[in-house]
Amino acid sequence: MDPLDTFRHQTRAWLDENCPQSMRRAISGDALMDTDICWGGRKWVFSGDDQRNWLARMGARGWTAPTWPREFGGGGLSRAEAKVLSEELQRIRARPALESFGISMLGPALLKYGTDEQKARFLPPIVRGEIRWCQGYSEPNAGSDLAGLQTRADDAGDHFLVNGQKIWTSYADKADWIFCLVRTDFAAPKHQGISFVLFDMESPGVSTRPIRLISGASPFCETFFDNVRVPKGQLVGQLNAGWDIAKYLLTHEREMISGLFGVTGAGQATPTEIAVRRIGLEHGQLAQPGLRQDIARLEMDAAAFRLTLERVRDEARAGVGTGAASSLLKYYGTELNKRRQELLMSIHGSDALGWEGAAFDGGFVARSWLRSKGNSIEGGTSEVQLNVIAKRILGLPG
Repeated sequence: MDPLDTFRHQTRAWLDENCPQSMRRAISGDALMDTDICWGGRKWVFSGDDQRNWLARMGARGWTAPTWPREFGGGGLSRAEAKVLSEELQRIRARPALESFGISMLGPALLKYGTDEQKARFLPPIVRGEIRWCQGYSEPNAGSDLAGLQTRADDAGDHFLVNGQKIWTSYADKADWIFCLVRTDFAAPKHQGISFVLFDMESPGVSTRPIRLISGASPFCETFFDNVRVPKGQLVGQLNAGWDIAKYLLTHEREMISGLFGVTGAGQATPTEIAVRRIGLEHGQLAQPGLRQDIARLEMDAAAFRLTLERVRDEARAGVGTGAASSLLKYYGTELNKRRQELLMSIHGSDALGWEGAAFDGGFVARSWLRSKGNSIEGGTSEVQLNVIAKRILGLPG
């Protein structure tokens, strides 16, 4: 038997035995809002033993980060094996065992820029879901112009003293640690005086304040730093060279956002399934012709996007790198999700306007639709992504 076929057979048998049935049911909505998705960390409250066991089993095999090296807690799988694992998870419609900014953003940066000590200290707990991370990038006056950030880290001997403010910090009130951009040289050109540091969110001087969105949720926070002590051993890369790390991490963030919003996850119901359930069939097809066309168009575009996302990921694992393609993925994936949410509003009809109560699933459809409007802002605005695409992919003049 081909080695890859053997791996598929073994993986399928392991998943059939170890993935709880409750972890194979559809998630009600998007991964950034739904508590059915496990984010791990010190503050996480598991929905039950099945969610706890699913994370523990996948984490023990390193399959929450399947291609990371085994020495740092990962699965050590090849690109082909990781693809098989993904297909087998989708086959049983398994929910992700863990969603983690540590895996999707910080981990790749540490693997490339971190010291051996930093990798050994942080990567295994990330894989096991023991540390939940947030991202300290945007500031009130430094959003799209991220290099204009003013949060400062002053040299205080064996540590830095960090002072300043971040905003739109996703889940800062729930995170254990933060990876943070700080200015360490105010005399240098703005792209050259930035450093990349890590610190515990329970450090004295760190405070957060949730920001309530129009959807009623508060996934974002204002984050404040008042003389926060950060040991110098938690500086990643070289002093004043954090911009290179920031750019590298942003490519992974944009790919992560495109994956979260652009495709229907393994544990989520598709628009077709939702429409069949709510509207029903006539002569073997959806009862509303116009809606059939809209759903078909969306699902064809989503299928093309999934293939593009898979191709870019394969190229990245082969060493080609994601680069500017991450802007393309982020732009199209978030626009696709906004179309999906509009379509779900149409499928649910007047029930989509419900805001509270069990009959309207707590207003989930309306709240998700409103939440999707932020997709084209977070992780770099659509306008910024289009500029990157025009310049670095299409080669258009500035």
